[in-house]
Amino acid sequence: MLPRLAHRLPFAVFWLAACLVWLPAAGQDIQAGAVVQTPQVRAELLAFAPQGVPLGADAVGASPVWLGLQLTHQPGWHTYWKNAGDSGIPTELAFTLPPGVQAGETAWPLPKKIPIGPLVNYGYEDTVLLPVPLTVTPEYRPGPLDDAMTVRLQASWLVCKVECLPQEGSFMLKLPLHGSTALAGAAFEAAFKAQPAPLAGQQSATLMDDGQRIRVRIEGLPAALRGQPLDVWAETPGVLLPAAQPVPPGQTPGPSTWSQRWDGAAWLADLPVSPERSLNPDHLPLLLLAGAQAWRADAQVQGGWPAPAAAEHALPTLSAAPPNASALPASPASPSGSFLLALLGALLGGMVLNLMPCVFPVLAIKVLGFARHAKDWRAHRASGLAYSCGVLLSFLALGALMLGLRAAGEQLGWGFQLQSPWVVAGLAALFTVIGLNLAGMFEFASFAPAGMAHLQARHPLLDALLSGVLAVAIASPCTAPYMGAAIGLAVALPAWQALAIFAALGLGMALPYLLASWLPQVARLLPRPGAWMQVFRQFMAFPMFATVAWLLWVLGQQSGIDGAASLLGLLVLLAMLLWALGLASRARWWLAGFALAALVLLAGAIGHNLFKTAEPGANADAAADAGQPARWQPWSPQVEQAALVQGKPVFVDFTAAWCVTCQYNKKTTLANAQVLRAFDARGVQTLRADWTRRDAAISAELQRLGRSGVPVYLLQAPGREPVLLSELPSVGEVLAALESVDLK
Repeated sequence: MLPRLAHRLPFAVFWLAACLVWLPAAGQDIQAGAVVQTPQVRAELLAFAPQGVPLGADAVGASPVWLGLQLTHQPGWHTYWKNAGDSGIPTELAFTLPPGVQAGETAWPLPKKIPIGPLVNYGYEDTVLLPVPLTVTPEYRPGPLDDAMTVRLQASWLVCKVECLPQEGSFMLKLPLHGSTALAGAAFEAAFKAQPAPLAGQQSATLMDDGQRIRVRIEGLPAALRGQPLDVWAETPGVLLPAAQPVPPGQTPGPSTWSQRWDGAAWLADLPVSPERSLNPDHLPLLLLAGAQAWRADAQVQGGWPAPAAAEHALPTLSAAPPNASALPASPASPSGSFLLALLGALLGGMVLNLMPCVFPVLAIKVLGFARHAKDWRAHRASGLAYSCGVLLSFLALGALMLGLRAAGEQLGWGFQLQSPWVVAGLAALFTVIGLNLAGMFEFASFAPAGMAHLQARHPLLDALLSGVLAVAIASPCTAPYMGAAIGLAVALPAWQALAIFAALGLGMALPYLLASWLPQVARLLPRPGAWMQVFRQFMAFPMFATVAWLLWVLGQQSGIDGAASLLGLLVLLAMLLWALGLASRARWWLAGFALAALVLLAGAIGHNLFKTAEPGANADAAADAGQPARWQPWSPQVEQAALVQGKPVFVDFTAAWCVTCQYNKKTTLANAQVLRAFDARGVQTLRADWTRRDAAISAELQRLGRSGVPVYLLQAPGREPVLLSELPSVGEVLAALESVDLK
């Protein structure tokens, strides 16, 4: 007989609970309100309006209202200044304000110089406040019942220690219209005091040596500084060389060094221009530092800038727009034609999902249902509709969950549930139970309550609906061809369009079964019921056990060999418990009690191994030759940027252990000798971004590329537009991509 509804009802509850209680990764714990807390940074939106919010005529000439994002870093972590230096990304603030209220420029406090090996960055540690002035014009007219002005902020920052995590948060604050706001006055006063002092004297910058060096002359510095050596930082990123070192007085500076001297009251410096310069500024804001004091100069640039020589090596920031809309997916503001194409792609992607190996076990169970009701057309059609409703409702529920978390600032990806060891272990247990039931080890009717024993027969539609829920739960990690881009677009679309994309995915997945259930000619092709059904039922246990083996491998990628072995031991005791409960003798309860006690004790002893993080490099590809580094190096934004700066092309494989398509591509196209020779011939740096466990940096990069799931294959060459390959790339497609960007 078929598996009873009893084994599907607990799974449906488990699956929905897992979706609801799933928490974001450590690097992206985003909350609503005025405070966002992550393990590395506490970010809070503060306000300072000691005179209140000026209204009407009082707004003319009134002092600005100040807002500020205060970042409190954990020890060892830092974020970046407006000029991040050799690496990093500045903190970005985007305010949403009422009509008639305007935000000014961020008043950046003096940063710290942060040396990192041969590189130099500029940023902030401990606690920093980034103040922004708001100008309230007479055009701001609050409603008659309004007692506060609502301001919203979308902020993003890169926080680094050894690794770097892109983070963001949404903030909301209400400023009272009547009365002052000055509780954070001390923090704002400290930020104002940390501002560099402006200089009033003449300041100039002259280009020399065909634009490779720039000589500045600064007047107006305090007389007490004359004769003292100063440090100099550029506010504009990418113009000066941050890591340039000063040379002793009288020595001629080289390509990566600079010199300074005093000429009476004027300070002169000969500075190297960055080889990565991509801007031609007509003025150069500079900070001059003596100890903890700083002064700001704004030097007019004299002479013509040559064409940027090394702009081709520049790497877009994580928050930057894609360099070419044709190379990367379209922006959220898609026209109706693009939206219709996305719907069609989602429909096709959902249909292809039925061919994915992880969906086969559920469809095999449904084939048994076809055989049972081969002549009952009404039952056929009703089951098809109920199964389709289960699929559609599950896709819409997943879509609503993803959109809800998106609204909270979370970066998501398709298949995110299998990034949790809890879900992987739960699915492995579920499929073990289903497999043992199909194999005939036990029947639910032997120990289920009397009312539950015939629940499937009395409620076949509910059973079919829950089968659709089960199919979606295990199908979602398999990002089928044509589906990845559609989901990537859906995550960025307005809510109703995004839900339409998810509905199209569900319709595509349910369509083959729905058509088969409504077309009698399809049902006539099925064999008639008979003794073969029992053999077929037992045979279907093996796809279930194969799925368990795959899930064990996925858990091994996440938690290491100890985690996979621990889960396997627990599954053995679970099988023993089910076997004991199916016995008819008096020994049933003794053996069941023993198995249950052993299961509980073993879970307490080794269960924690399931949720450990595998040691870095434990699952890395072996090197092709002894003593040589692995071909596929772990991906990070810094590694990719370093390769591009060195002029190397980069091929990135965004993958995950739970993605069956990824593993197929890894063993076929990406292991093809012709492809590997082409990589070597062109000096391509091959990187692998492993998304088996949630990774904030990979999530951010996928979002930048307009994708929400894996596999994704990116080819990036210095000075060339990025190329995204299909989810199932052939050898010819990879070779053609290499030829198209002329990697030599």
